[in-house]
Amino acid sequence: MMLPGAEPPASNGGSGMPSLPDFMGKRSKYVRMDDVLPQELDEEEDGGVRVRRSQSSRRYVLACSVFASLNSVLLGYDAGVMSGCILFIQRDLHINEVQQEVLVGCLSFISLLGSLAGGRTSDAIGRKWTIGFAAAVFQAGSAVMALAPSFRALMIGRLLAGVGVGFGLMVAPVYIAEISPAACRGSLTSFPEIFINLGILLGYISNYAFSGLPDHLNWRVMLAVGILPSVFIAFALLVIPESPRWLVMQGRADEAHAVLLKVSNSDEEAKERLAEIEAAAGNKYGGEKTVWQELTRPSPVIARMLVTGLGIQCFQQVTGIDALVYYSPTIFQDAGIATESQLLAATVAVGFFKTAFIALAIVLIDRVGRKPLLYVSTAGMTACLVLLSASLFALAKGFVSRGLGIGVAVLTVCGDVAFFSVGIGPICWVMSSEIFPLRLRAQAVALGTVVNRVTSGAVAMSFLSVCRAISVAGAFSVFAVISALSVVFVHRFVPETSGKSLEQIELLFGGGDGDDGRGELELGDVEQLVQKR
Repeated sequence: MMLPGAEPPASNGGSGMPSLPDFMGKRSKYVRMDDVLPQELDEEEDGGVRVRRSQSSRRYVLACSVFASLNSVLLGYDAGVMSGCILFIQRDLHINEVQQEVLVGCLSFISLLGSLAGGRTSDAIGRKWTIGFAAAVFQAGSAVMALAPSFRALMIGRLLAGVGVGFGLMVAPVYIAEISPAACRGSLTSFPEIFINLGILLGYISNYAFSGLPDHLNWRVMLAVGILPSVFIAFALLVIPESPRWLVMQGRADEAHAVLLKVSNSDEEAKERLAEIEAAAGNKYGGEKTVWQELTRPSPVIARMLVTGLGIQCFQQVTGIDALVYYSPTIFQDAGIATESQLLAATVAVGFFKTAFIALAIVLIDRVGRKPLLYVSTAGMTACLVLLSASLFALAKGFVSRGLGIGVAVLTVCGDVAFFSVGIGPICWVMSSEIFPLRLRAQAVALGTVVNRVTSGAVAMSFLSVCRAISVAGAFSVFAVISALSVVFVHRFVPETSGKSLEQIELLFGGGDGDDGRGELELGDVEQLVQKR
């Protein structure tokens, strides 16, 4: 049976997903060859059996993605809660401005150690158990911070938490990308980002809820609450399977096939996916070089992948998102908000927008595609940063009233985090986890996470000093310029990867004489399309 009005598509094992609408919500003029039969046609042919199998496999993949993303709640909670904790830690432990910057920013730098180790660890013990190890290390750090009697003890806990962050950030997207079917991989791989944002929102709410406690107690309770999700993570490890691609790398093809049967719509699709993974795992075009030799002395194909993967990781952070998350109370103070309760309430609004719009990204990422959302995201962030900088400058010079300045500042900060969450926030991790070949994926994603954490730490640890040197308005004008450059980067270096299997994505970077392979990319996309009559 074939799609109405369409040429018969080539067999691909089927993902059970219907062809996707275009950007405006109408039916696309094209359907991909790796799209498959709609559910109603399956019912006619198979009496509903295949549909039930499809629905069951989707629910199972969804559950695995949710459980694998739980670690991200802890990471987001730490980032969100620290923005309020730092106000009370300063008063309780009497730390200075430099110590504040070090306390906030060191987590990002220390996390690169976890990220670097995470690639090799996930290749050695598996993606699943690396998720558990990340949670254990992070929880140990949180407990030490909650009980810390001094700044030194607080830093020890912060260092432990940072290592856990590094492991968690790199392994969850890799695991989800490797277990998900192509048609919904973008949405599912975005789950860690939405859970990070949920954690940030919960951290902001915790700040607001416990701010009324005494200064020697409130910040400790805020940090201790972050330990609670560990129970759910322990349960998750009993539920989720290992990545089938990792199992193939270990020569455990039978176990990989058993997992693929659970996440595929049919036995035939599971066999085809297994054969594709085995072919990719056996592709040794890197020769006898080790993984790190391939990454440090890359071929032109791998070099193009690295430019895309590392570049998008860098731009995600260097546009100033962590400055907004960690120092939003400071920004709102500069805009004229005076009381702590008002500052924390405004910060909760920022967390709400950040979380709500990542949910929108999950809905759109496989329908609209990665690249259109990146254009909207980076251009929107640039506009918001320009307006924020201008409003803070006008407020400082007395050109606008205090009420107007506060209103514009809150709206532009919320707008910036909303545009971040609808595009570059989740897509950064989606792209990084899907563009690299299987043998390099874990450690290439680890390298990208290092770049992400280094740029995040540089922004977090230097923001207050930069603001003191050139003002808060000046700092955000610099972020606006960098954000404008990110639009150019997306146009020049980022391909569209939605709807393709991980093995097909390798071909986007692999052919032709052009410097960036864009001609081959367009041809590859055309080859994946069947025009409707």
